[in-house]
Formats: sequence, C-alpha cells, structure tokens
Amino acid sequence: MSRRDLHEVALPRERAWLAGAPRKGSRDAKHAEEHLDELARLADTAGAIVVGRVLQMVQSPDPHFFLGKGKVEEVRARIAESGATLLLFDEELSPSQGRHLEEALAVRVMDRTELILDIFALRARSHEARTQVELAQLRYLVSRLTRMWVHLSRIRGGIGLRGPGETQIETDRRAIRQKIGHLKKELEQVTEHRARTRSRSRERDLLRIALVGYTNAGKSSLLKALTGAAAHVEDRLFATLDTLSRETVLSGTRVRFTDTVGFIRKLPHDLVASFRATLEEALEADVLLHVVDAAHHAWEDQAQVVHAALEDAGVDATHRVVVALNKADLLAEDDRAERLALAEAHGWEAVLASAVQNNGTDDLVRRLVRDDEAGETGARPG
Repeated sequence: MSRRDLHEVALPRERAWLAGAPRKGSRDAKHAEEHLDELARLADTAGAIVVGRVLQMVQSPDPHFFLGKGKVEEVRARIAESGATLLLFDEELSPSQGRHLEEALAVRVMDRTELILDIFALRARSHEARTQVELAQLRYLVSRLTRMWVHLSRIRGGIGLRGPGETQIETDRRAIRQKIGHLKKELEQVTEHRARTRSRSRERDLLRIALVGYTNAGKSSLLKALTGAAAHVEDRLFATLDTLSRETVLSGTRVRFTDTVGFIRKLPHDLVASFRATLEEALEADVLLHVVDAAHHAWEDQAQVVHAALEDAGVDATHRVVVALNKADLLAEDDRAERLALAEAHGWEAVLASAVQNNGTDDLVRRLVRDDEAGETGARPG
C-alpha cells in the first residue's frame, strides 16, 4: 500500500467549508466560482469533503478577517450547523488574519498556499521531492510561528539550542532557518547532479524535451503514449510530483522526455523557488512540450498561468515551444477546429492530440523531432 493510500485509509476525511473573497472588479472576481471549484478539487485531493462554500466580493481585505465582520458571523453559524471542522480560504491569509479567523470560527483555517503545500507533502515520493516540499513548508512556516506553533514538533527534532534571553519562538525561528540552510545545500547538490546529467545528454546527442503544463492537463498520460513507458496516471490535481525522465527513439531520433511538476493558479512562490532544480530541466531543454487540457472551458487561462510561471523561471523567446492540445477526444469536431484556430491565432505551434486514445501523437512526434532549421521557432503561449 502506498503512502497516499495509507493516509487516505488511516485518516478520516474532514468536513470543510470553502471561502473566496476576490477584490471587486478584479479578474479573479469574474472567475470566482470557477476558482472555488478548483479549490474544491484541491480539497478532495487533500482528503477533505466539501460541505459548503461562501463567496464575498471585497473592496479591500479586512485587516483582521479578510472577510467582512458580518460575513464572518454568517460563516460561523453555517459552519457550526454543518459540523465542519475546517475552513479552506482561496486567498493567501496573513498570519494575524488566519489566527483571528480561527478564533472567531472555532475551526482550523488553511489558506490556498497551505493547502497546496499539504498536498505536495502527501504526494511527494522521492527524496528530492520531499526535500523540496519540506523547504517550501519551512519557508512558509517561519513567518507564522505564533499561529502554527503546534506544527513545530514535527520538524524541530533534537536541536534544543536556546540562547540567553531568547523566547521560544525566536529559538524555533532560528532552528527553522538552520534547517532551511541545510535543505538548500541538499538541493544545490541536486542541481549540480542534474547539470552533469544534462551535459552527458548533450554529449550523447539526445533531443531533450521537457513536458510542462497546468496540473491534470494529461502530461503523464501523454508521456506514456509517446514512450510506452509506465507512468502514474490519476484524475486528480498534482497526481505526480517527482520528476520522471524516459528515453525512446522517435522517427530515428533519440529523445529524452522529462515530466516536470504541474502548475496551478496562485502556485505558492516558496514552492516554485524550492522546485528550481526541476524547472531548470525546462530551461535547458531543446523543446518545451506544453500540454494543455483543450477540453477544459478555461483552457486559455490555464495556458496563460503556465506561460507566466515559465517566464518567471526564465523561459524566453529563444526557447522552442510545441503546444499539445490534449484531450481532443472529449471535443466535438467543430470545437477541435475552434481550439486549433485560437491556438494558431495566439501564434502557438499547436497540435491536437488525445493521449488516452493515442490520436494525434504521430503529428506531434513530427513536430517535436523536426530539424529546427526547417521551420520557424514556435512561439510561447501567452
């Protein structure tokens, strides 16, 4: 039984309420219900049962509760009535806002960042992924010790270094920073190892292709379809976190595919920073294969989220990008043509494909392994 299975069997599923409070007139406000739907999927991935949701457009976040005081009273009554023990907040809360909400609602409160970190901790398998997640968690925790002091027992170990006149929180903060320094050194060694691996790949004249995309876009399924290699496939957000590389021969060309971590709206900055070594695989690849869930109603917005994250990581116009409009089997013929036309209007080098039915993969292979000098460099989604 896997670690994930043990978690889901051993722990009861918490009953959770969802809360969203986008600013009035913002882009998030226009897609508020859709964002709460995504938060519900994250909750399910983390093992919670969603029993209710609340949405309030705010002019500006309340410094104490983020929500308005009247809305907090309403939420408290509805949570008590439903028997929920957890509130999941779609916005990032300050330490004081989280503390005040927990006191007012008498339930645990987790913001979107904390929930994603929790999912990553649950899903990480390899030592590298666990190290990356732990580093991100500690970076998140260091500014929230007053509210989250109860979690320190899991990470303090036997450090026990207390100086004269220090408060316990100061001691814990120093211990966490020491641990962060240790983890960063470990990941620097990972970066060096990956650099050596990439150097050997160049010497072997491999075509290096990095798969990127929004979470649950079907990257693992497409990797399996292209290489025939076993890959974990599950219809949940962040089903896989560990970097997976597979080599194969496509149209006479030796290719190494690397599946990278999926992106999502409001992906925590500390998490992106911790997965820097993984993202360098995308920066150093010969081709980026951007997998898009073409059947999703917000597929263009999801593609833009990935584009922005890659741009922040250093991907620029010199990187060649091929866009796989995946899950085309779920679309009607007219919708497929529309998706492809819109993608081409964005300037993307796009191919319709279905990893599940293995359709469109031949065309995709031809695009991936073509001589770069035979055609123009593909544009980045954006």
